[in-house]
Amino acid sequence: MWYRERMDDTTDDDGFWAQLVPELSVRDLDQSLRFYRDVLGFSEKIRRPEDRFSYLELGQAQIMIEEVPENTAATWQTGPLEAPFGRGLNLQIEVEHARALHDRIVAAGYKVFAPLKVAWYRDGTLEHGQEQFLVQDPDGYLLRFMKHLGTRVASDP
Repeated sequence: MWYRERMDDTTDDDGFWAQLVPELSVRDLDQSLRFYRDVLGFSEKIRRPEDRFSYLELGQAQIMIEEVPENTAATWQTGPLEAPFGRGLNLQIEVEHARALHDRIVAAGYKVFAPLKVAWYRDGTLEHGQEQFLVQDPDGYLLRFMKHLGTRVASDP
């Protein structure tokens, strides 16, 4: 259980590696880093400037971003990239303080895609609550930041 051992060791920042890490293709790595690091608060776990690549984390959420080279023949692109990138996909990222992050994004001049709200999602006879909002990164990837609020008995089972 390598993953379980690593997941339980939260005192070592380099020790945790998520089992699923999306890699996002971006047009401008520097612009994306300013957004993810300076506005959202992600830190760089790995950086390979020669590849225009960065591995980022926020708590135990991890993503990779890589600038698309002019010559895409050697990349893993399955088709032409057209803005907004990531159509049909939203990435849910759990944070401790959704409201504070929301306010920081707005203060930095970014438009929120879906406003901060409380939502309850059914799971059988229970509902899971979360405070959430959505924002698009500079390439159009949709990010849903949420704070878990707990569970309650579903009002209409």
